[in-house]
Amino acid sequence: MPYLANAAQILIEFIFGILVGLIVLRILLQLVRANFHNPICQFLYRASNPLLMPLRRIIPAWRRLDIAGVVLAWALLMLKRALIFAMLASVPSFGGLMLIALADLIGFTLMVMLILIFVRVILSFVGSDSYHPVVPLVFQLTEPILKPVRKRMPALGGLDLSPMIVVLAIFLLQALVVAPLLDLGLRLGSGP
Repeated sequence: MPYLANAAQILIEFIFGILVGLIVLRILLQLVRANFHNPICQFLYRASNPLLMPLRRIIPAWRRLDIAGVVLAWALLMLKRALIFAMLASVPSFGGLMLIALADLIGFTLMVMLILIFVRVILSFVGSDSYHPVVPLVFQLTEPILKPVRKRMPALGGLDLSPMIVVLAIFLLQALVVAPLLDLGLRLGSGP
């Protein structure tokens, strides 16, 4: 029986990972005002519209931040955690589940940014002159994070260490923000 539970958990993680990934990427693309005519942007918008548009009628955006998207991603992560905990026969309290899902959302977003930065570094080595639609999106999504770090760093003869500093900051945020939130959520969820 544990084999079926493991397989079910893998399926749940996979399905919810794709759904949350679509929503998080859409939120990030809206934050950086990515080119809507890019085919990847169009795909992300079309794929996430059925989930997001009903919620957007209720929850408005704040500046460029799509609050409805954040709430939807958070709710999906809460549902994912509830399903996984239900399989383990130990469903935490709602407050604990909310905090665990918040930690999952922050961790997921940090992981997306980490992957995008690694892709950007690889593109800088192999040449970013490609006409593939992913290339400008990767640069648009990572530049708002890398540019302030790059401005504050001394010139090192054409060597850009800003990705390394941002990756270090992401790992520190994982350790100092996400992990404590997750622990607090698990403690709150288990009760006294």
